[in-house]
Amino acid sequence: MCSTTTNSTFDITPVNTLGIHHLGLSVPDIKETAAFFIEQLHFSQVGEKPDYPAIFISDGTVMLTLWQINDLNKITAFDRKHNVGLHHFALKVANLEQLQDLDQQLALLDNVDIEFSPEPLGQSSLQHMMCLIPGGIRLELITA
Repeated sequence: MCSTTTNSTFDITPVNTLGIHHLGLSVPDIKETAAFFIEQLHFSQVGEKPDYPAIFISDGTVMLTLWQINDLNKITAFDRKHNVGLHHFALKVANLEQLQDLDQQLALLDNVDIEFSPEPLGQSSLQHMMCLIPGGIRLELITA
């Protein structure tokens, strides 16, 4: 059941969103970033637009659109304390054992920086970790 808000110009019916369809990320090397998600997190490539260029990948729940940055000489590294935009994004994993396995696996990669290993998320029952992945994107991995 929807309620309608009346405005002097027109009626507005509230609309609820249904979750994220995809997240678009601009990265310096779409092939390296796509390979990270495919090889480390078992995403699949579900599309590509070579002339843009863009690669579309999915884990079956979330789709990521990876966009190639045009001029690598003009890249400004993200600073989460000063830049407007994506601070990080979080992906769920099934359990703490998988989170710990990913932490160990990702720590071996030269193109991934572990910001912190699995730890409790505040006072909640959740555990999470944070890393910087190829392309300079902050990724949080989280489990209950």
